Amino acid sequence: MTDIIDYKIYGKEMQIVEVELDPQEGVRAEAGTMIYMDNDIEMQTSTDGGLFKGFKRMLTGESFFITTFLNRGRGKQHVAFSAPYPGNIIPIQLEDFNGRFICQKDAFLCAANGIEIEVEFTKRIGAGFFGREGFILQRLEGKGMAFVHAGGTIVERELKANEVLRVDTGCLVGFSPTVDYDIQFIGGFKNALFGKEGLFLTKLTGPGKVYLQSLPLSRLSERLFSGIASNKGENRGNIGGIAGGILGGFLGNDD
Repeated sequence: MTDIIDYKIYGKEMQIVEVELDPQEGVRAEAGTMIYMDNDIEMQTSTDGGLFKGFKRMLTGESFFITTFLNRGRGKQHVAFSAPYPGNIIPIQLEDFNGRFICQKDAFLCAANGIEIEVEFTKRIGAGFFGREGFILQRLEGKGMAFVHAGGTIVERELKANEVLRVDTGCLVGFSPTVDYDIQFIGGFKNALFGKEGLFLTKLTGPGKVYLQSLPLSRLSERLFSGIASNKGENRGNIGGIAGGILGGFLGNDD
């Protein structure tokens, strides 16, 4: 049985979700995402089903352990969770998706107690070998509210039957189980050499709902690493220039 929870989402660029729990209600969350909780909230960290369950979560990019927050008090209590990087939190009512929702690995933030986090393998081997985000996705199952995180701006699309949408693999957040997921080769010599979007795109075929993000973690990480490497190069250049000036001064004095 899944707990029915109320919630509020605060913030814009770095959102948090605050969950309100009635007595004996609980919410489960990715380890390390809690930012505050009321006094009568009790934490229970476990593999939630043994070693196999823990390893399955690790395959989807989550931690080995999951933490359940239970309200042990007599009144309403609150607990809040934060998004791991700039972006938005998407509330998912699983009943709207017939009790199942597919999302990218490590997109899960928290969910009502009773919702299961399962491994979802892509149907085609091409998606496994060429999908930049990998062929392992997350499947959230059950009834009630779940929350996933997306980077940057969220785009929500409702695909009609046989309607096709091609997406940069990292920009996909999640989709209805009725949507067909596959990886498509772009082709083209210039695309291979100069296209920064990669050689493959995710092909989504309706019907069903699709959530997209403008700033996936992979893209953010690439920009950060590029900036760090560039700054290191400039610093090395400055140090080299200073060292060259000092050496030149010494050589000049020798003359």
